[in-house]
Amino acid sequence: MKTKHEVANIIRQFGESFNNQHNPNPYLQKTLRALESCRTSAMGGHLDECCDCGHLRVSYNSCRNRHCPKCQNTQREAWIEARKEDLLPVAYFHVVFTMPDYLNCLCIQYPAVMYDLLFKAAWETISTFGIDKSGVDMGMVAILHTWGQNLSLHPHLHCIIPGGGITAKGDWKETGSRKHNFLFSVNQLGRVFKGKYLYHLINWANQHNVEVPKRPKYVPRKEGWVVYAKTLFASVDRVIEYLGRYTHKIAISNHRLLNVDNENVRFTWKDYRDNDRTKVMQLKGEEFLRRFCLHILPKRFVRIRHYGMLSSTRRKELRDIQRLLGLNPPETRIKKEWKQICVDNLNYNPDACPVCKGRMITIKTLLPNFRGPPQTPVLTNVLVNV
Repeated sequence: MKTKHEVANIIRQFGESFNNQHNPNPYLQKTLRALESCRTSAMGGHLDECCDCGHLRVSYNSCRNRHCPKCQNTQREAWIEARKEDLLPVAYFHVVFTMPDYLNCLCIQYPAVMYDLLFKAAWETISTFGIDKSGVDMGMVAILHTWGQNLSLHPHLHCIIPGGGITAKGDWKETGSRKHNFLFSVNQLGRVFKGKYLYHLINWANQHNVEVPKRPKYVPRKEGWVVYAKTLFASVDRVIEYLGRYTHKIAISNHRLLNVDNENVRFTWKDYRDNDRTKVMQLKGEEFLRRFCLHILPKRFVRIRHYGMLSSTRRKELRDIQRLLGLNPPETRIKKEWKQICVDNLNYNPDACPVCKGRMITIKTLLPNFRGPPQTPVLTNVLVNV
């Protein structure tokens, strides 16, 4: 559903002044241009005609950028379809690893390094507990989020972890407690996670002559190194529901935007420190874009990673465990086209006529127009060349 205000409009309105004030690097500028041009004539597109009633429809191409609020639906559903094949009929836990904010300055300067270390420390922590506490090789799907609800920098990992692992003999062994919704002690996880992250960070900093900021005196020692474990999922279907809600999220969706005027942007945000109350924040347009750019990940950075028995290199072992637990996994992965995903998962048929539900066919390809995206398509100009 199209919203009244979009991130693309904010970029279009404040992008030039933002560039003048903050001088973002070329990669950030390129990303913002992609989001601004998404589904406009700047991206090109096609003209479709209904075979039954003759209705004409102009469709502009998507930018497919992972930071775009309008391009995540089909990508998310395709990813979920693939993950369904890897599920196990066991308890799943949701564990969140959070970094302290006094390291945010390094996250801004060296985002790829800092976020890589976050993944590394989190998996080493879970892997260590699996081996030491239960004697099993575990698995994990980790998803990086870098934002808070008010667009501040808040790097953390959402991790989905099966409640068990593979023993040295290749058998399945359950870990944690279904009865008490308990995987491992979060206090113990937090201490180990902090130790592993700082160990790797200090080693890297020494090698590259980078100064690591010290913990402020007013901050408690454990503050910031938070490990939060949510209750286990009631069913495998709940795991899929969670994945769909978190995997392809971006810093802010268009639906949260309330108003954009000549100077400011107003949007809703949830204050978790105030009983999850929904509040309204107002920022200057340039400040909104500055905060938004904090969450544009480095080029080719992988933000969803699979570890242990859930990694792609151990697919055969995972299939053996699925059979051991009574499942019948597919031999080969079937990849759906995006149109089929729209029909099966999003209740939308791209080839159906919006007027008579007949079949739409493409009669002309529209080349990209880099002179600037119009707000609405002009059919008469298009039809001249048909």
